Amino acid sequence: MNKYDLTITKLHQIVKEGVVPGVSYLIFDHQHTIREVTGMAQVYPETEILKPSMLYDVASLTKVVGTVPIIAQLIQKGTLSLDDPIKQYLPEFNDDRPTIRNLLTHTSGIAGYIPHRNELTASELKNAFLTKMHVEDSLNRQIKYADVNYLYLGWIIERIYDQPVQNVITEQVLKPLNLPTATFRPQPANCVPTEVQEKRGLIRGETHDPKGYILGESCGCAGLFASLKDLEIFSHALLENNLKGLLTSETTDLLFTDQTRIPGPHSRSLGWKLFHAKDRHLLISHTGFTGTWMVLDRQTDQGFIVLTNRVHPSAKNQEYLDARDQLFAIYLKEKEKTL
Repeated sequence: MNKYDLTITKLHQIVKEGVVPGVSYLIFDHQHTIREVTGMAQVYPETEILKPSMLYDVASLTKVVGTVPIIAQLIQKGTLSLDDPIKQYLPEFNDDRPTIRNLLTHTSGIAGYIPHRNELTASELKNAFLTKMHVEDSLNRQIKYADVNYLYLGWIIERIYDQPVQNVITEQVLKPLNLPTATFRPQPANCVPTEVQEKRGLIRGETHDPKGYILGESCGCAGLFASLKDLEIFSHALLENNLKGLLTSETTDLLFTDQTRIPGPHSRSLGWKLFHAKDRHLLISHTGFTGTWMVLDRQTDQGFIVLTNRVHPSAKNQEYLDARDQLFAIYLKEKEKTL
């Protein structure tokens, strides 16, 4: 009997029941690896079998695979500090209280409504995010996950490097890690489709995220396409050798320790959500809106990567979110069987 039988059964179940069209997953446990690709890449307007090498729109995994490593490198170099105010790098922003740390941990309190947001041009949208938002009382008191934090981090990276954030991620992270297919500019035929929308039709090979679609290469919160193999390489690089030496051990530690300075059961490191294992050591996790998910345990060299296109053909899929919570609980229970 496989240690992860219940996890795998649940993964098969969500495909069989049509909760997701298909799934590509990987479970690694020290030197033992289980990987499988099953189901369909597309069910509408016609069916297409899911293939092992296909790329997924990983949505918010862009934050932790791309943007966080760049910011961590800049901290490591002393180019910026965790407690530098945002306004130091983005003077258009109207509040000098939130910091780089706040952006990374979603404790900035930055919020606001932008009318007709999806109809704006890239420059109009960026200007609105920088000048029309306000800081709520939740600053430094509450974790409120919001893409705006990573839009700001992307623009801070652009100010420092004087080039689009997605180009910086490609040159400073994707290429040095030798990720074979990860890209911001995929060939649509190689991609798993996401949603079918009235205005955009079947979205394939373009980011599903509406802000990312408008901002293009200047978006630090979404836009990356990657295969299961890409994320496998990234995960092992992070757990085993500090992203192949891109980061020092001390900088990598920041990704596995609470950086929120907020008491309570929920916490975040730089980018990642933190969970306690049974013995209280911390593991990291992140999800993507399109149906992507990673859980990594540095202390035990274990990981779980799940890639689905749960927004295909429609993003109205609460059933997937419920199933994901169940999967996480099952996986955590099974991973600790022999620890």
